[in-house]
Amino acid sequence: MAHIVLFHSILGLRPVEHEIAAHLERHGHSVSLPDLFGGLATDDYDVGFAHRKAVGTAAIMRAAKAAVDAAPETAVLAGVSFGAALISEFWETLPRMAGALLIAGVTDWMTPRRAGFPMSVHVARPDPFDDEAYFADWAGESDGVALDLHRYDGVGHYFLDRSLPDYGGAAAQLCLDRSVAFLNAL
Repeated sequence: MAHIVLFHSILGLRPVEHEIAAHLERHGHSVSLPDLFGGLATDDYDVGFAHRKAVGTAAIMRAAKAAVDAAPETAVLAGVSFGAALISEFWETLPRMAGALLIAGVTDWMTPRRAGFPMSVHVARPDPFDDEAYFADWAGESDGVALDLHRYDGVGHYFLDRSLPDYGGAAAQLCLDRSVAFLNAL
């Protein structure tokens, strides 16, 4: 089974990330869930961006690095939105990373691409933060990565979070099921 380091969204570490972690753990995986914002959390995206600024990039990256350093070198890095974007910071330091799981966002590609590297991505369509051309261009640059891109219609950005208007129950369950299948296959 996989060990996953799950980075939270711009909203901070909230109950939804604990729910995602618990779901993965029920299926035999272990999950590290670092609090990158030192306890600050909200259900408002603008406040979340303000929290990120207040905490600062250096402190966020120290917390993320500590979680990655404590994980096995074959860990799967996972993230939600802002947390997904952080994964690119660790491509070079985790050459044996088993895979990447991205929810509600993407990350910069590794250079060079690892042929066959498993990546499962789950994004709303349309996503309010990036237009469709952005996702098409991003997927088009996968260059040999084993990209498994899933799009979810009729939901908001963070569609797994039942406390937000973004929530879509069927899409959330499908995303979790697909995530478990992805992790089980590693």
